[in-house]
Amino acid sequence: MLSTSTSLFHQFPTFPPKSQTLPSRTRLLQFYTPRMASISGFRVWSQIGQGDCSSSSSPGDNGFCSFMEYVGKRGLNVEDDLVILLYHIQYACKQIASLVASPFNYSLGKRSGLGSAAGSGSDRDSPKPLDIVSNEIILSSLQNSGKVAVMASEENDDPIWISDDGPYVVVTDPLDGSRNIDASIPTGTIFGIYKRLEELDNLPIEEKAMLNSLQSGTKLVAAGYVLYSSATILCTTFGSGTLAFTLDHSTGDFVLTKPSIKIPPRGQIYSVNDARYFDWPEGLRRYIDTVRQGKGKYPKKYSARYICSLVADLHRTLMYGGVAMNPRDHLRLVYEANPLSFIVEQAGGRGSDGKNRILSLQPVKLHQRLPLFLGSLEDMEELESYGNVQQKVNPGYEV
Repeated sequence: MLSTSTSLFHQFPTFPPKSQTLPSRTRLLQFYTPRMASISGFRVWSQIGQGDCSSSSSPGDNGFCSFMEYVGKRGLNVEDDLVILLYHIQYACKQIASLVASPFNYSLGKRSGLGSAAGSGSDRDSPKPLDIVSNEIILSSLQNSGKVAVMASEENDDPIWISDDGPYVVVTDPLDGSRNIDASIPTGTIFGIYKRLEELDNLPIEEKAMLNSLQSGTKLVAAGYVLYSSATILCTTFGSGTLAFTLDHSTGDFVLTKPSIKIPPRGQIYSVNDARYFDWPEGLRRYIDTVRQGKGKYPKKYSARYICSLVADLHRTLMYGGVAMNPRDHLRLVYEANPLSFIVEQAGGRGSDGKNRILSLQPVKLHQRLPLFLGSLEDMEELESYGNVQQKVNPGYEV
């Protein structure tokens, strides 16, 4: 896989980072200087690096606040090493955003010999060319950061040990929803960051790489996703709230647009593939039947909204409330459920497998799958009150 991904990566132009070495947050912030940008004929003063990132201000009050400005000066108690790592992660995601939007990605599958993302249903979850390229982009950025000990990715069978002295562990789904690329449906990158477990340093590389990657979600230092859609949005948490930044293509910076995301305590939307209704357990069918008739605890009829792209469905749920779910043992605990549950909880919601809090679960396998329910606190409590909501059988459908 590595040799294939490397060859695919070099089929696209590379974007050299603004700096090869980033020794401190002071050095990092020197890259963000005031610039003039033209948007739709208007002259915009983009005060990146001088924007007001104080909690009392709103974006645009005194210029804009960039992602790097926020983590570097906001007073979040973000360590210098983490600031540098975040710089490289957000840079990788900008590259992936360009790749996803490129007119050349359509023919990538044919040139790679790996088949098209529109392949047969029998390999619907097999790695697609864009998955592999995105994985290589993230791995390269983490290696360049000098701050990562191990990377665990959905696209690799085992964790990749990067550096003995890297202080952080990164888990990632490099390109969620890539099978929808040909239809221009939104996709996303998911990541979680842990501290390296120093007490494991004397173990063999394979063993310490695996154990570092199987940390409980309660130990997450930071998590985020990047949504590639009509806008490219970086939504993240450092354990003190959830916020979002939008990529300004005229400057190349992620700009703070939602300084405090609070998921509504209850929504009016459920997101699930209800073509599988007759495969669901009795409790889940009763819940869906009840809320869409307006007979639940919220006396209004719920609507169904389902994109079949986890990041996109979750982002809408964060904005409007409700529940996004996959009741099957399908989504990965390490790369998807833990980071996204951390984000949702910090926004005031809940992440569950239908019975238990996601972040309380101890992973036992790197690619461990489970049902996933994410959403508004009151909606989640009502859903779980129906008891049997986990779909444990998949008749006529391959996992």
